[in-house]
Amino acid sequence: MRIALGSDHGGYHLKEEIKKFLEEAGVLYRDFGCFNPEAVDYPDYARQVAEAVARGEFERG
Repeated sequence: MRIALGSDHGGYHLKEEIKKFLEEAGVLYRDFGCFNPEAVDYPDYARQVAEAVARGEFERG
C-alpha cells in the first residue's frame, strides 16, 4: 500500500511521528508537506494529497 501524507503547521509534528511508524512498518508513503512547523495554509497540501489519490498514485491519503 502507498500512502500520501500532508498536513499544515498544526499537524506537522504528528505527521513526522506517523512517518516514523510507516517506515518501521515498511509502508511506502510520500510526504507532500509541509516540511517545517511554520504557519501554512492546509488547503495547499490537502489538494496535492487528494489529487494524488484520485489519480491512483496512492491508495490512501
